[in-house]
This record gives sequence, structure tokens and C-alpha cells, in this order.
Amino acid sequence: MFTLEWLTKYFNQTIGTVDTNMQITHVSTDSRDVGMNTLFIPLVGERFDGHDYVEDVIQSGVRIVFYQKDKPLPTERTEGILYILVDDTLRALQQLAHYYKNLINPTVIGITGSNGKTTTKDIVSEVLKTTYKTHQTAGNFNNHIGLPLTILSMLPDTEMLVLEMGMNHFGEISLLTQIAEPHYAIITNIGESHIEHLGTRAGIAKAKTEITEGMHDNGYLIYDGDEPLIEQELIQRNFDGNRQIKCGYSGTDQYTIQVKQITEKHTEFQLNDTTDYEIPLLGAHHAKNASYAIALADKLDISTKRIQTGFNHISVTGMRFEWLEGKQGVHIINDAYNASPTSMQAAIEVVKDLQGFKKKILVLGDIFELGAHQERLHKQVAESITDDISVLLTYGEMARVIAEEVKCQTNVEVHHFTNVRELIACLQPFLERESLILFKASRGMHFEKIIDKILK
Repeated sequence: MFTLEWLTKYFNQTIGTVDTNMQITHVSTDSRDVGMNTLFIPLVGERFDGHDYVEDVIQSGVRIVFYQKDKPLPTERTEGILYILVDDTLRALQQLAHYYKNLINPTVIGITGSNGKTTTKDIVSEVLKTTYKTHQTAGNFNNHIGLPLTILSMLPDTEMLVLEMGMNHFGEISLLTQIAEPHYAIITNIGESHIEHLGTRAGIAKAKTEITEGMHDNGYLIYDGDEPLIEQELIQRNFDGNRQIKCGYSGTDQYTIQVKQITEKHTEFQLNDTTDYEIPLLGAHHAKNASYAIALADKLDISTKRIQTGFNHISVTGMRFEWLEGKQGVHIINDAYNASPTSMQAAIEVVKDLQGFKKKILVLGDIFELGAHQERLHKQVAESITDDISVLLTYGEMARVIAEEVKCQTNVEVHHFTNVRELIACLQPFLERESLILFKASRGMHFEKIIDKILK
């Protein structure tokens, strides 16, 4: 990655000595993930202090450690150890990531949004890999700690760096974009995730458009053209209209999507009435996520053929619209990784569009982090449930609101449960090959445990 000589150009207050030509091949904040050429950065949290493990990592072979100045150094300072003194180890981690990003100098793509960040990141990465050496966020390493660690784990020959940016509060995306300085940024949509902290959807749009604050002066922003709140925020920020690329279903978007067909295995769509694409993901919302990748690929001169090759290599992350087969051949969509009202409605729309099933069953649970808006937003989900759905089963305190609304407004068979065993028992008659069951709820509802009971 880099030498100690390079490192100490930026962090030059030290105690101890090691070979200045020493190569650092790994940066870690985890005392269990260290070795001879590791730079260990002990972070300090509310209930932990990584400095407590410094002597342990030295025993494991670590020779270079960032050390916070307000912490007492180990009483037995082993020979051949270099302590690099910093005011704050978290801030030092973020600064180091920024310096390393500049050293490698890849093209940076930042991705944020209320829903679809991870899927869009995966789609974009697969498309870029057809042409460039690409490094991307692993798992959900998308916050003030995970993003710097993602940057510091890229190989020196990286050409494209794809970074997912998550947030809960104002100012968090601003910090991440200042570290990463994207050449291209994508805002997937504005939903209701974290509305508990941000107050309104307009507040969410304000927080998401913080991604423009660290962008390169000639960088492009690709975003959901069907969401007026984004455009309103960009006007407030005086963001150059010539650097905006809109994707959506409106004829005014630079990339206009027309969904052609949704099957069990893929979604077919067309852009600008000219070019056809196919992705192994289900739903119009995924066609939009793919359109962001296409807009980016066009800017980077990636051919249509290679874009489709990238789409062909997309793999579905577990519990994110994962297609399974259960007992008696029943078809199951496991979309229980997480939920917002917007993503739950999108999933329901996919189920309604899918053909070839005699019965369509929804198993829905609570959506968390909605604060004072929770009842209204759970009622909003009910608006998507029409007579195209055969049965609705709900579980959870607020999911009851969905059940009550649907019972009043439709002919759908509705059951609400406070007991998981009773819900599973109710599902048994629907476990047949001609049935399709969608599971969707916030992660904390642990719907994967219910799914396990009806798999083979």
C-alpha cells in the first residue's frame, strides 16, 4: 500500500523507531485482524477503547500504531515499535483514507439514496469491472468508519473506486463526500428511511444532496428524475444543471426507462426507445437502478455490449429480493434484509406484475425508524395492496395498521398475527407450486426465521 516514509509525511509526531523503508500492506481497526505489516488504528467508542488492545496487537507482530495523544502510552514500550501520535484516531483514519485515495488516484463513484444503494453499488461495480480494475464497498461498510476502511483496502492498481454512502443524520454524507471527493455521484431515490431523525422527505433530500459538497468541480450527478425534491435541493445548492443526469420514467429525463417484461428471473427494459437491456433482478425499481449504471458507463465510454455483460454477472445479495423454493415447490421472495415504506411498496408492485401464479401472498412486518410518521407511512403501504393480491398476512405492532387498512379497502383475505407459530401454521395451505409468497419487513423483525420454517 505505502511505506512508513510516505505515512510520516502526513503524520509526523512519533515516539519510537522502526525501519523507515517498512512497507504497510494492511490497515486495521480490529485487533483480531492484524499482522507484521499492519498499521493498527485503535478507535474509541462509548463502550470500548481500542487502545486497550495495543499490547495484544504488538504481541501479534504489529510494529506501527496510531495513538491518541490523550491516552497514556503502554508502560512497557517494546523496542522496534513506532507510535504515531494523533489528536483523534477516528479523524486520523479518515484523513489517512483521503491521502491514500489521492495517492492511488482512482476515479471515484459515490452512491447514496434512501433505498437501493447496495444494489446500485453492485450493479455499477459489475459494469465497471468489464473495462476497469474496480474496487467497491464490501457489505455495508458505508459509514464514517466503513468508508475509510473501504478506501484503505483498495489495491494500488485500482482504476475505479465505488463507494456506498449511508447516513442517519444531517452532515454525515457531507463528511463522507469530503473524504472521497467523487468524480461521479448517484442518488438512487428519496424515501422515508431515517425520517425519524430528518423530519421530512425534504429533509432527507437535503441530507442526500450533501454528496455534491465534496464532488470534483467537473463531476456529474446522476439521480432519480422522478423525484422533484432532489431537483429542488440542487437549485438551492446552485448545482450546475449541465452536470446533472436524470434517469426515470418521464420523457424529460436524459435516460427514459420503459419496462418491457418482468419474469421470475429477470426484468427487461428499454432506454430512450432505442436500446434493450436485461437484468437478473425483479422490478421497475431495479430497472431504474440499472439506468444509473448505464448513464455512468456512457460517460466512461463503456459499450452497450459490455454493459449487458456486467448485468449478466450481477449476483443477488442474500435477503435482498432473493428468489427461493420452499416446501411443496412454493415460490418465495425473501426481501427481508430491510424495509422502508417505499421499498415495501416497490416489492408489492413486483409481485403484482409477476405472471403465472394462482395465488400471491404477502407476509409483511413492521418498518422501523419512522418516528411520529409510522402510522401514516404504514397506511401508505396499504395503498399498494389491491385485489391482485390473494392473501395478506401481517406480524408486528404497526403492521396491524396495514392489515386494517387493506381489510377496509379491498377484497384481499387478511390475517394479522401476534404469534409467529400461528402465522407459520396459517401459511401451510398456501405452500404449493402455484403460490408466490413475499416476505418483507425491517431487519429487526427477523423474518428469515419464518422463512427457514417453510424452506425444504
